[in-house]
Amino acid sequence: MSSILFEIKESVAVITLNRPKVYNSFNREMALEMQTRLDECETNKDIRAVYITGNGKAFSAGQDLQEVTSENAPTFPTILGEHYNPIITRIRNIEKPIVCGVNGVAAGAAANIAFACDITVATESASFIQAFSKIGLIPDSAGTFFLPRLIGFQKASALMMLGNKVSATEAESMGMIYQVVPDESFAETAFGIAKKLSKMPTKGLGLTKRALNQSLVNDLNAQLELEKVIQTEAGATYDYKEGVQSFIEKRKPVFKGA
Repeated sequence: MSSILFEIKESVAVITLNRPKVYNSFNREMALEMQTRLDECETNKDIRAVYITGNGKAFSAGQDLQEVTSENAPTFPTILGEHYNPIITRIRNIEKPIVCGVNGVAAGAAANIAFACDITVATESASFIQAFSKIGLIPDSAGTFFLPRLIGFQKASALMMLGNKVSATEAESMGMIYQVVPDESFAETAFGIAKKLSKMPTKGLGLTKRALNQSLVNDLNAQLELEKVIQTEAGATYDYKEGVQSFIEKRKPVFKGA
């Protein structure tokens, strides 16, 4: 069975991590398959939003330690350069909204993949842990980039060094994720967010994502100039014209993501 399940439902690409017997931990096959599926999400015009979740009790335990201790174990440059870094860059560079539904524990690189997504929701029973310090490593997969920006330097530093487990409720309260959802309604609610986004002006949402990416490195003047350029691009879209026209005609807009 494939380590990644993939389907398109109502213009939403659903990517499901599918190694439940090992808590969806990543090996090379799974990482490369996820990259392939993300590439399809970028190029397929029928896909207007992406939803990433896990199968079974866990979202993902991060790196499969059996792989890194095997006889022909991949090196760290390979694991990061070929497995995780390309996943993170794809998530950030695909100009479509990406929702992460954390259905259980998200540890190590998997937690940081969740933080790289545009909107992350978690079930009440989920948890997050920066497990790297427990085996003498540093947080990777852009954890040292995104987590301090989400929750602040002190909180991020402490969680990375101490390796404390954070409940979904705590994660929401400190701004680590967008929302906690009761277990019984999690699947419907989390996918519902992605479905709602897919019906919105997704070209504009993608441009918003581009602006947010640049805001991580721009100063104020550079960001203002970028907003002027991107807003001009947004104003030339079909969805902008449809949004304005539907407002004038007092009807519900029908966006196309174009």
